[in-house]
Amino acid sequence: MSLKTISPVDGRVYVERDFADGGQIAAALDRARAAQAAWRRVPVADRAAFCTRAVDAFVAEKEAIAAEISWQMGRPVRYAPGEVGGFEERARHMIAIAGDALAPLDAGPKAGFTRYVRREPLGVVFTVAPWNYPYLTAVNSIVPAIMAGNAVILKHSAQTPLCAERIHDAFAAAGLPGGVFQFLHLSHDDTEKVIADDAVDFVAFTGSVPGGAMVERAAAGRFKGVGLELGGKDPAYVRADADLDHAVENVVDGAFFNSGQSCCGIERVYVHADVYDAFVAGAAELVRGYVLGDPLDPATTLGPLVRTAAADLVRGQTAAAVAAGARALVDPAGFPAARDGTPYLAPQVLVDVDHAMAVMTEESFGPVVGIMKVADDDQAVRLMNDSAFGLTASVWTRDADAAVAIGDAVQTGTWFMNRCDYLDPALAWTGVKQSGRGCTLSRVGYEHLTRPKSYHLRTAL
Repeated sequence: MSLKTISPVDGRVYVERDFADGGQIAAALDRARAAQAAWRRVPVADRAAFCTRAVDAFVAEKEAIAAEISWQMGRPVRYAPGEVGGFEERARHMIAIAGDALAPLDAGPKAGFTRYVRREPLGVVFTVAPWNYPYLTAVNSIVPAIMAGNAVILKHSAQTPLCAERIHDAFAAAGLPGGVFQFLHLSHDDTEKVIADDAVDFVAFTGSVPGGAMVERAAAGRFKGVGLELGGKDPAYVRADADLDHAVENVVDGAFFNSGQSCCGIERVYVHADVYDAFVAGAAELVRGYVLGDPLDPATTLGPLVRTAAADLVRGQTAAAVAAGARALVDPAGFPAARDGTPYLAPQVLVDVDHAMAVMTEESFGPVVGIMKVADDDQAVRLMNDSAFGLTASVWTRDADAAVAIGDAVQTGTWFMNRCDYLDPALAWTGVKQSGRGCTLSRVGYEHLTRPKSYHLRTAL
């Protein structure tokens, strides 16, 4: 069996690879366990040297990697190099903090005793990465897992298989011992089998809610850790005191960057009545200025969705909302590259929407956003929390105290003020409700890739 990557750029097969067979999978698991037994004894400083060389090797291929991203999932080439920069930022941060994050925890003085807690590696980490940000999602677990003394096996999306190979090449160029990092191209059935295999000690999954449920079922009863990052329906709230020009520019970018295919992108907006009309007018005008087209053209600012089915889902949500009374503010005729039956979809801004519409409650993962008018902070909080998801949320205001107070009431993993759609590697990346569980990045992320081991030593007899 083989995987075929259909490029959203032109509908042709861009990559074809054989799936790993049973023997290859078993051999990879055996190599990982054997390699990890030795790797865990390598000092953290030496692990950092290997990982730093790998990042250097990866960044050196920036232009080629960016072009591959565009061909595999459709992001405009003018933006694709930014993912390499994000990979580098996250990787170098997690390398830099590893020594402190993995240091033993001193339990404090007690006469006649030495007491501390070590952070021990889990063993073999199986990372399952998606296509939408193929490197940024993968690096969140791969580099810290290796820095913590684990071995890693990566299964990347069939839409972006070259990303797994690029990461492997970077570690190989760094001289990383064989078996510490590997990748496998796997079928869905074999992915479930690897998750369930006793050779795997932790699963780091980024993807859909049904995919997360599959991971939990496959891992059930195995007593292994699972980290799930499952997407969102992230809200933004624009208060009456917001810097309106800044809010318009950043909220629109947060909603439409990567054609809306971001788990932490803005998918619904709540605007105070006092600034609602001005915000809506500015947002619609800005969206009308996007250039939809071939992502390999440097002039393109909005590429195709990853596949036609994804575009059809957004088309269906939009049509259903309009049929229920919503108004569409962007004329698709202004985007001649948009065509039914293709992944090329015009962006859309919807008003007169409500939470009876799927476009305001179900993940769209495409270039559409609904905007609702609210009377005050309390109504905004109530609507932001009226969701099955809770990955990120944002407020646009000049009042930092109000931002913190509102954030305390919003059910979310990350709370932003005057920014959105960003991941700071110094902060814990986590979600609530159906956005998943567990944590990556920051010092806290290392806690999920290690287990505590207590040392209680009587030194005076």
